[in-house]
Amino acid sequence: MSEALQSASTLDAIEPDRGPHRAFKDDIPAAPTTAAPGSQNALWGAVISMMLGVFGLVTAEFLPASLLTPMARDLGVTEGVAGQAVTATATVALITSLLVVTVTRRLDRRLVLLAFSILLIASNLLVASASSLPSLIVGRVLLGVALGGFWTMSAATVMRLVPEALVPRALSILFSGVSAATVFAAPVGSYVGDIAGWRSVFVMAAGLGALALVVQFATLPRLEPRGHARLRTLFDVLMRPQIGLGMVAVTLVFTGHFAFFTYIRPFLETVTGVGVSTMSAILLGFGIANFLGTFLGGFLLERSLRLTLAAMPLAMGVLGLVLAGLGSAPAVDAVLIALWGLAFGAVPVAWTAWITRAVPDETESGTALIVAVIQLAIALGAAGGGTIFDVSGASGVFVAAGLVLLLAVVLILAGIRSRLTTATA
Repeated sequence: MSEALQSASTLDAIEPDRGPHRAFKDDIPAAPTTAAPGSQNALWGAVISMMLGVFGLVTAEFLPASLLTPMARDLGVTEGVAGQAVTATATVALITSLLVVTVTRRLDRRLVLLAFSILLIASNLLVASASSLPSLIVGRVLLGVALGGFWTMSAATVMRLVPEALVPRALSILFSGVSAATVFAAPVGSYVGDIAGWRSVFVMAAGLGALALVVQFATLPRLEPRGHARLRTLFDVLMRPQIGLGMVAVTLVFTGHFAFFTYIRPFLETVTGVGVSTMSAILLGFGIANFLGTFLGGFLLERSLRLTLAAMPLAMGVLGLVLAGLGSAPAVDAVLIALWGLAFGAVPVAWTAWITRAVPDETESGTALIVAVIQLAIALGAAGGGTIFDVSGASGVFVAAGLVLLLAVVLILAGIRSRLTTATA
């Protein structure tokens, strides 16, 4: 939790006060707030329920990375083919993130969010009972709808649950669900999966979804829709100077990372040659380092946004190439994988800071674009990584991931400026 609060404080520090266009300002036309102006009326229980929803969704999204080998073996397919379950989730999440606000513009936000939590539970139960790859894909498609919809609406919802002065704190609580899922999903998934089977892990994930649903049902107030959502706004934001180029860079960075992350277990098994216990320890080290990486991001962002945007994928790209060429060296691989997690921990914070500077008047639309682009990158990383894995193994995936990340560095250095104008044209 303190890591997430540090991230919020950092964004406050690097983002100057722009009056009506502050980074955390909800740019929807003024309407009565759900929470009263006093801090004592902030709906913290509802904020925590949103964090639980994010934790459950991101945990379910990340689980295949630690369970890919037994899932593939049980369903009678290769790891590369099983990895397409990640592609299906990300592809559907991408589409949902772009359409959800428009499609649900007349619906009570409370009901919409509860529906997404129900889909999360159904998805995990379907995956846990899947007898074939198509049935597994169906379950992951449902997760994609829930993930894309809930994540896109979560920040705007949290902004309505607390007074404006407390929005950064509320958002830090929300984002702590992502950090916790990063630490929890991979090591716990691999450890419990080895003891009780991969299906039991997804049943546990369904239990997390049920907990989130119960807390949301008990704490979320009625939230009438606001504004007049239009797809045109997303296009207008995308056409602003640097935004399109920035989105391409985001795509490359996250594609490289998720090609690496999706196939990390096969790499540890086939290249590093470790057992389940050692693998769980390495994945735990990755998760903890990723958690601490947001502190690193905060430290670097106070000094240079552009440096942070470029340095982290540079480090990840070099690490990917070194890992691919090193061979079987468990202790060294564990350190390098932890360093990768540390570097990636700073990436989401840096790009969030960038988008708030780039479009301070349309932060919701900018954030929606970031969510969509990241889901596209996850799909590309999982799909491309799966194809490469079936041809040249896990080392080939890591080489490709490293090269994609280095290409992203070139693009960032060539086209992303440290200082961004705030023009709305």
